[in-house]
Amino acid sequence: MALFSKDIRSMDDLYTHMLQDIYYAEQQIEKALPKMIEKAGDAGLREGFEHHLDETRTHVSRLERVFALLGQDAKGTTRPAIDGIIKEANEVAGDIAEQDVLDAALAAAAQAVEHYEMTRYGTLIAWSKELGRPEVASILEQTLSEEKAADMKLTKLAEARLNRAA
Repeated sequence: MALFSKDIRSMDDLYTHMLQDIYYAEQQIEKALPKMIEKAGDAGLREGFEHHLDETRTHVSRLERVFALLGQDAKGTTRPAIDGIIKEANEVAGDIAEQDVLDAALAAAAQAVEHYEMTRYGTLIAWSKELGRPEVASILEQTLSEEKAADMKLTKLAEARLNRAA
Protein backbone atom coordinates (compact mmCIF):
# COMPACT_ATOMS: atom_id res chain seq x y z
CA MET A 1 0.00 0.00 0.00
CA ALA A 2 1.49 3.32 -1.06
CA LEU A 3 1.21 6.25 1.31
CA PHE A 4 1.98 8.88 -1.31
CA SER A 5 1.55 9.16 -5.04
CA LYS A 6 4.18 7.87 -7.43
CA ASP A 7 4.67 11.47 -8.61
CA ILE A 8 6.73 12.22 -5.49
CA ARG A 9 10.37 11.88 -6.45
CA SER A 10 12.04 14.62 -4.46
CA MET A 11 11.81 16.50 -1.20
CA ASP A 12 10.28 19.42 -3.09
CA ASP A 13 7.58 17.10 -4.44
CA LEU A 14 6.91 15.75 -0.96
CA TYR A 15 6.81 19.28 0.45
CA THR A 16 4.26 20.39 -2.17
CA HIS A 17 2.20 17.27 -1.54
CA MET A 18 2.09 18.02 2.20
CA LEU A 19 1.09 21.65 1.54
CA GLN A 20 -1.72 20.38 -0.68
CA ASP A 21 -2.70 17.96 2.09
CA ILE A 22 -3.07 20.66 4.75
CA TYR A 23 -4.75 23.04 2.31
CA TYR A 24 -7.37 20.38 1.58
CA ALA A 25 -7.72 19.68 5.31
CA GLU A 26 -8.28 23.35 6.16
CA GLN A 27 -10.93 23.60 3.46
CA GLN A 28 -12.72 20.52 4.80
CA ILE A 29 -12.54 21.87 8.34
CA GLU A 30 -13.97 25.18 7.17
CA LYS A 31 -16.95 23.25 5.78
CA ALA A 32 -17.38 21.08 8.90
CA LEU A 33 -17.19 23.76 11.59
CA PRO A 34 -20.60 25.36 10.90
CA LYS A 35 -22.25 21.97 11.54
CA MET A 36 -20.30 21.64 14.79
CA ILE A 37 -21.33 25.16 15.82
CA GLU A 38 -24.94 24.27 15.16
CA LYS A 39 -24.76 21.10 17.25
CA ALA A 40 -22.85 22.57 20.20
CA GLY A 41 -25.06 23.22 23.21
CA ASP A 42 -22.43 24.69 25.49
CA ALA A 43 -22.01 28.43 24.88
CA GLY A 44 -18.25 28.32 25.44
CA LEU A 45 -17.83 25.44 23.02
CA ARG A 46 -19.97 27.16 20.41
CA GLU A 47 -18.00 30.41 20.79
CA GLY A 48 -14.74 28.49 20.52
CA PHE A 49 -15.89 26.84 17.31
CA GLU A 50 -17.03 30.19 15.90
CA HIS A 51 -13.65 31.74 16.71
CA HIS A 52 -11.82 28.81 15.17
CA LEU A 53 -13.92 29.06 12.02
CA ASP A 54 -12.63 32.61 11.60
CA GLU A 55 -9.09 31.38 12.26
CA THR A 56 -9.53 28.55 9.77
CA ARG A 57 -10.48 31.03 7.06
CA THR A 58 -7.26 32.88 7.89
CA HIS A 59 -5.32 29.60 7.71
CA VAL A 60 -6.67 28.98 4.22
CA SER A 61 -5.61 32.52 3.19
CA ARG A 62 -2.14 32.01 4.65
CA LEU A 63 -1.72 28.77 2.74
CA GLU A 64 -2.75 30.54 -0.44
CA ARG A 65 -0.05 33.11 0.31
CA VAL A 66 2.47 30.29 0.81
CA PHE A 67 1.58 28.75 -2.54
CA ALA A 68 1.97 32.18 -4.17
CA LEU A 69 5.40 32.63 -2.56
CA LEU A 70 6.40 29.28 -4.02
CA GLY A 71 5.07 30.23 -7.45
CA GLN A 72 2.40 27.54 -7.35
CA ASP A 73 -1.35 27.49 -7.70
CA ALA A 74 -3.13 26.82 -4.43
CA LYS A 75 -4.76 23.44 -4.67
CA GLY A 76 -5.59 20.65 -2.30
CA THR A 77 -5.23 16.96 -2.63
CA THR A 78 -7.87 14.64 -1.22
CA ARG A 79 -6.62 12.99 1.94
CA PRO A 80 -8.46 10.09 3.52
CA ALA A 81 -7.05 10.82 6.98
CA ILE A 82 -8.80 14.17 7.50
CA ASP A 83 -11.88 12.88 5.67
CA GLY A 84 -12.00 9.97 8.12
CA ILE A 85 -11.58 12.17 11.19
CA ILE A 86 -14.41 14.45 10.04
CA LYS A 87 -16.61 11.51 9.03
CA GLU A 88 -16.11 9.90 12.43
CA ALA A 89 -17.00 13.17 14.18
CA ASN A 90 -20.19 13.46 12.13
CA GLU A 91 -21.16 9.85 12.83
CA VAL A 92 -20.55 10.15 16.57
CA ALA A 93 -22.40 13.46 16.74
CA GLY A 94 -25.33 11.92 14.89
CA ASP A 95 -25.57 9.03 17.35
CA ILE A 96 -25.71 11.06 20.59
CA ALA A 97 -29.02 12.36 21.88
CA GLU A 98 -27.88 13.75 25.27
CA GLN A 99 -26.60 17.32 24.73
CA ASP A 100 -23.94 17.23 27.48
CA VAL A 101 -22.50 14.01 26.07
CA LEU A 102 -22.66 15.45 22.56
CA ASP A 103 -20.69 18.53 23.67
CA ALA A 104 -17.97 16.33 25.17
CA ALA A 105 -17.87 14.28 21.95
CA LEU A 106 -17.68 17.43 19.79
CA ALA A 107 -14.77 18.75 21.85
CA ALA A 108 -12.94 15.42 21.52
CA ALA A 109 -13.58 15.32 17.77
CA ALA A 110 -12.30 18.87 17.40
CA GLN A 111 -9.14 17.93 19.27
CA ALA A 112 -8.54 15.03 16.88
CA VAL A 113 -8.69 17.55 14.04
CA GLU A 114 -6.34 19.95 15.86
CA HIS A 115 -3.79 17.21 16.46
CA TYR A 116 -3.86 16.25 12.78
CA GLU A 117 -3.24 19.86 11.82
CA MET A 118 -0.47 20.29 14.38
CA THR A 119 1.44 17.32 12.99
CA ARG A 120 1.14 18.61 9.44
CA TYR A 121 2.17 22.17 10.29
CA GLY A 122 5.05 21.00 12.48
CA THR A 123 6.40 18.87 9.67
CA LEU A 124 5.99 21.64 7.10
CA ILE A 125 7.78 24.14 9.33
CA ALA A 126 10.74 21.79 9.73
CA TRP A 127 10.83 21.11 6.00
CA SER A 128 10.51 24.82 5.16
CA LYS A 129 13.59 25.53 7.25
CA GLU A 130 15.47 22.60 5.75
CA LEU A 131 14.61 23.74 2.22
CA GLY A 132 15.70 27.33 2.92
CA ARG A 133 12.22 28.85 3.03
CA PRO A 134 12.25 30.82 6.28
CA GLU A 135 9.45 33.16 5.17
CA VAL A 136 7.16 30.18 4.62
CA ALA A 137 8.20 28.70 7.97
CA SER A 138 7.28 31.96 9.68
CA ILE A 139 3.81 32.01 8.10
CA LEU A 140 3.19 28.39 9.05
CA GLU A 141 4.43 28.99 12.60
CA GLN A 142 1.65 31.57 13.08
CA THR A 143 -0.92 28.96 12.15
CA LEU A 144 0.67 26.25 14.28
CA SER A 145 0.56 28.58 17.26
CA GLU A 146 -3.16 29.14 16.72
CA GLU A 147 -3.82 25.42 16.34
CA LYS A 148 -2.02 24.72 19.61
CA ALA A 149 -3.99 27.48 21.34
CA ALA A 150 -7.28 26.05 20.04
CA ASP A 151 -6.30 22.60 21.33
CA MET A 152 -5.42 24.05 24.74
CA LYS A 153 -8.76 25.91 24.93
CA LEU A 154 -10.61 22.70 24.11
CA THR A 155 -8.69 20.82 26.80
CA LYS A 156 -9.47 23.47 29.42
CA LEU A 157 -13.13 23.60 28.45
CA ALA A 158 -13.47 19.83 28.48
CA GLU A 159 -11.69 19.44 31.82
CA ALA A 160 -13.45 22.38 33.46
CA ARG A 161 -17.01 21.40 32.60
CA LEU A 162 -17.83 19.44 29.44
CA ASN A 163 -16.52 16.07 30.58
CA ARG A 164 -17.98 16.45 34.06
CA ALA A 165 -21.39 17.45 32.71
CA ALA A 166 -21.43 14.45 30.38
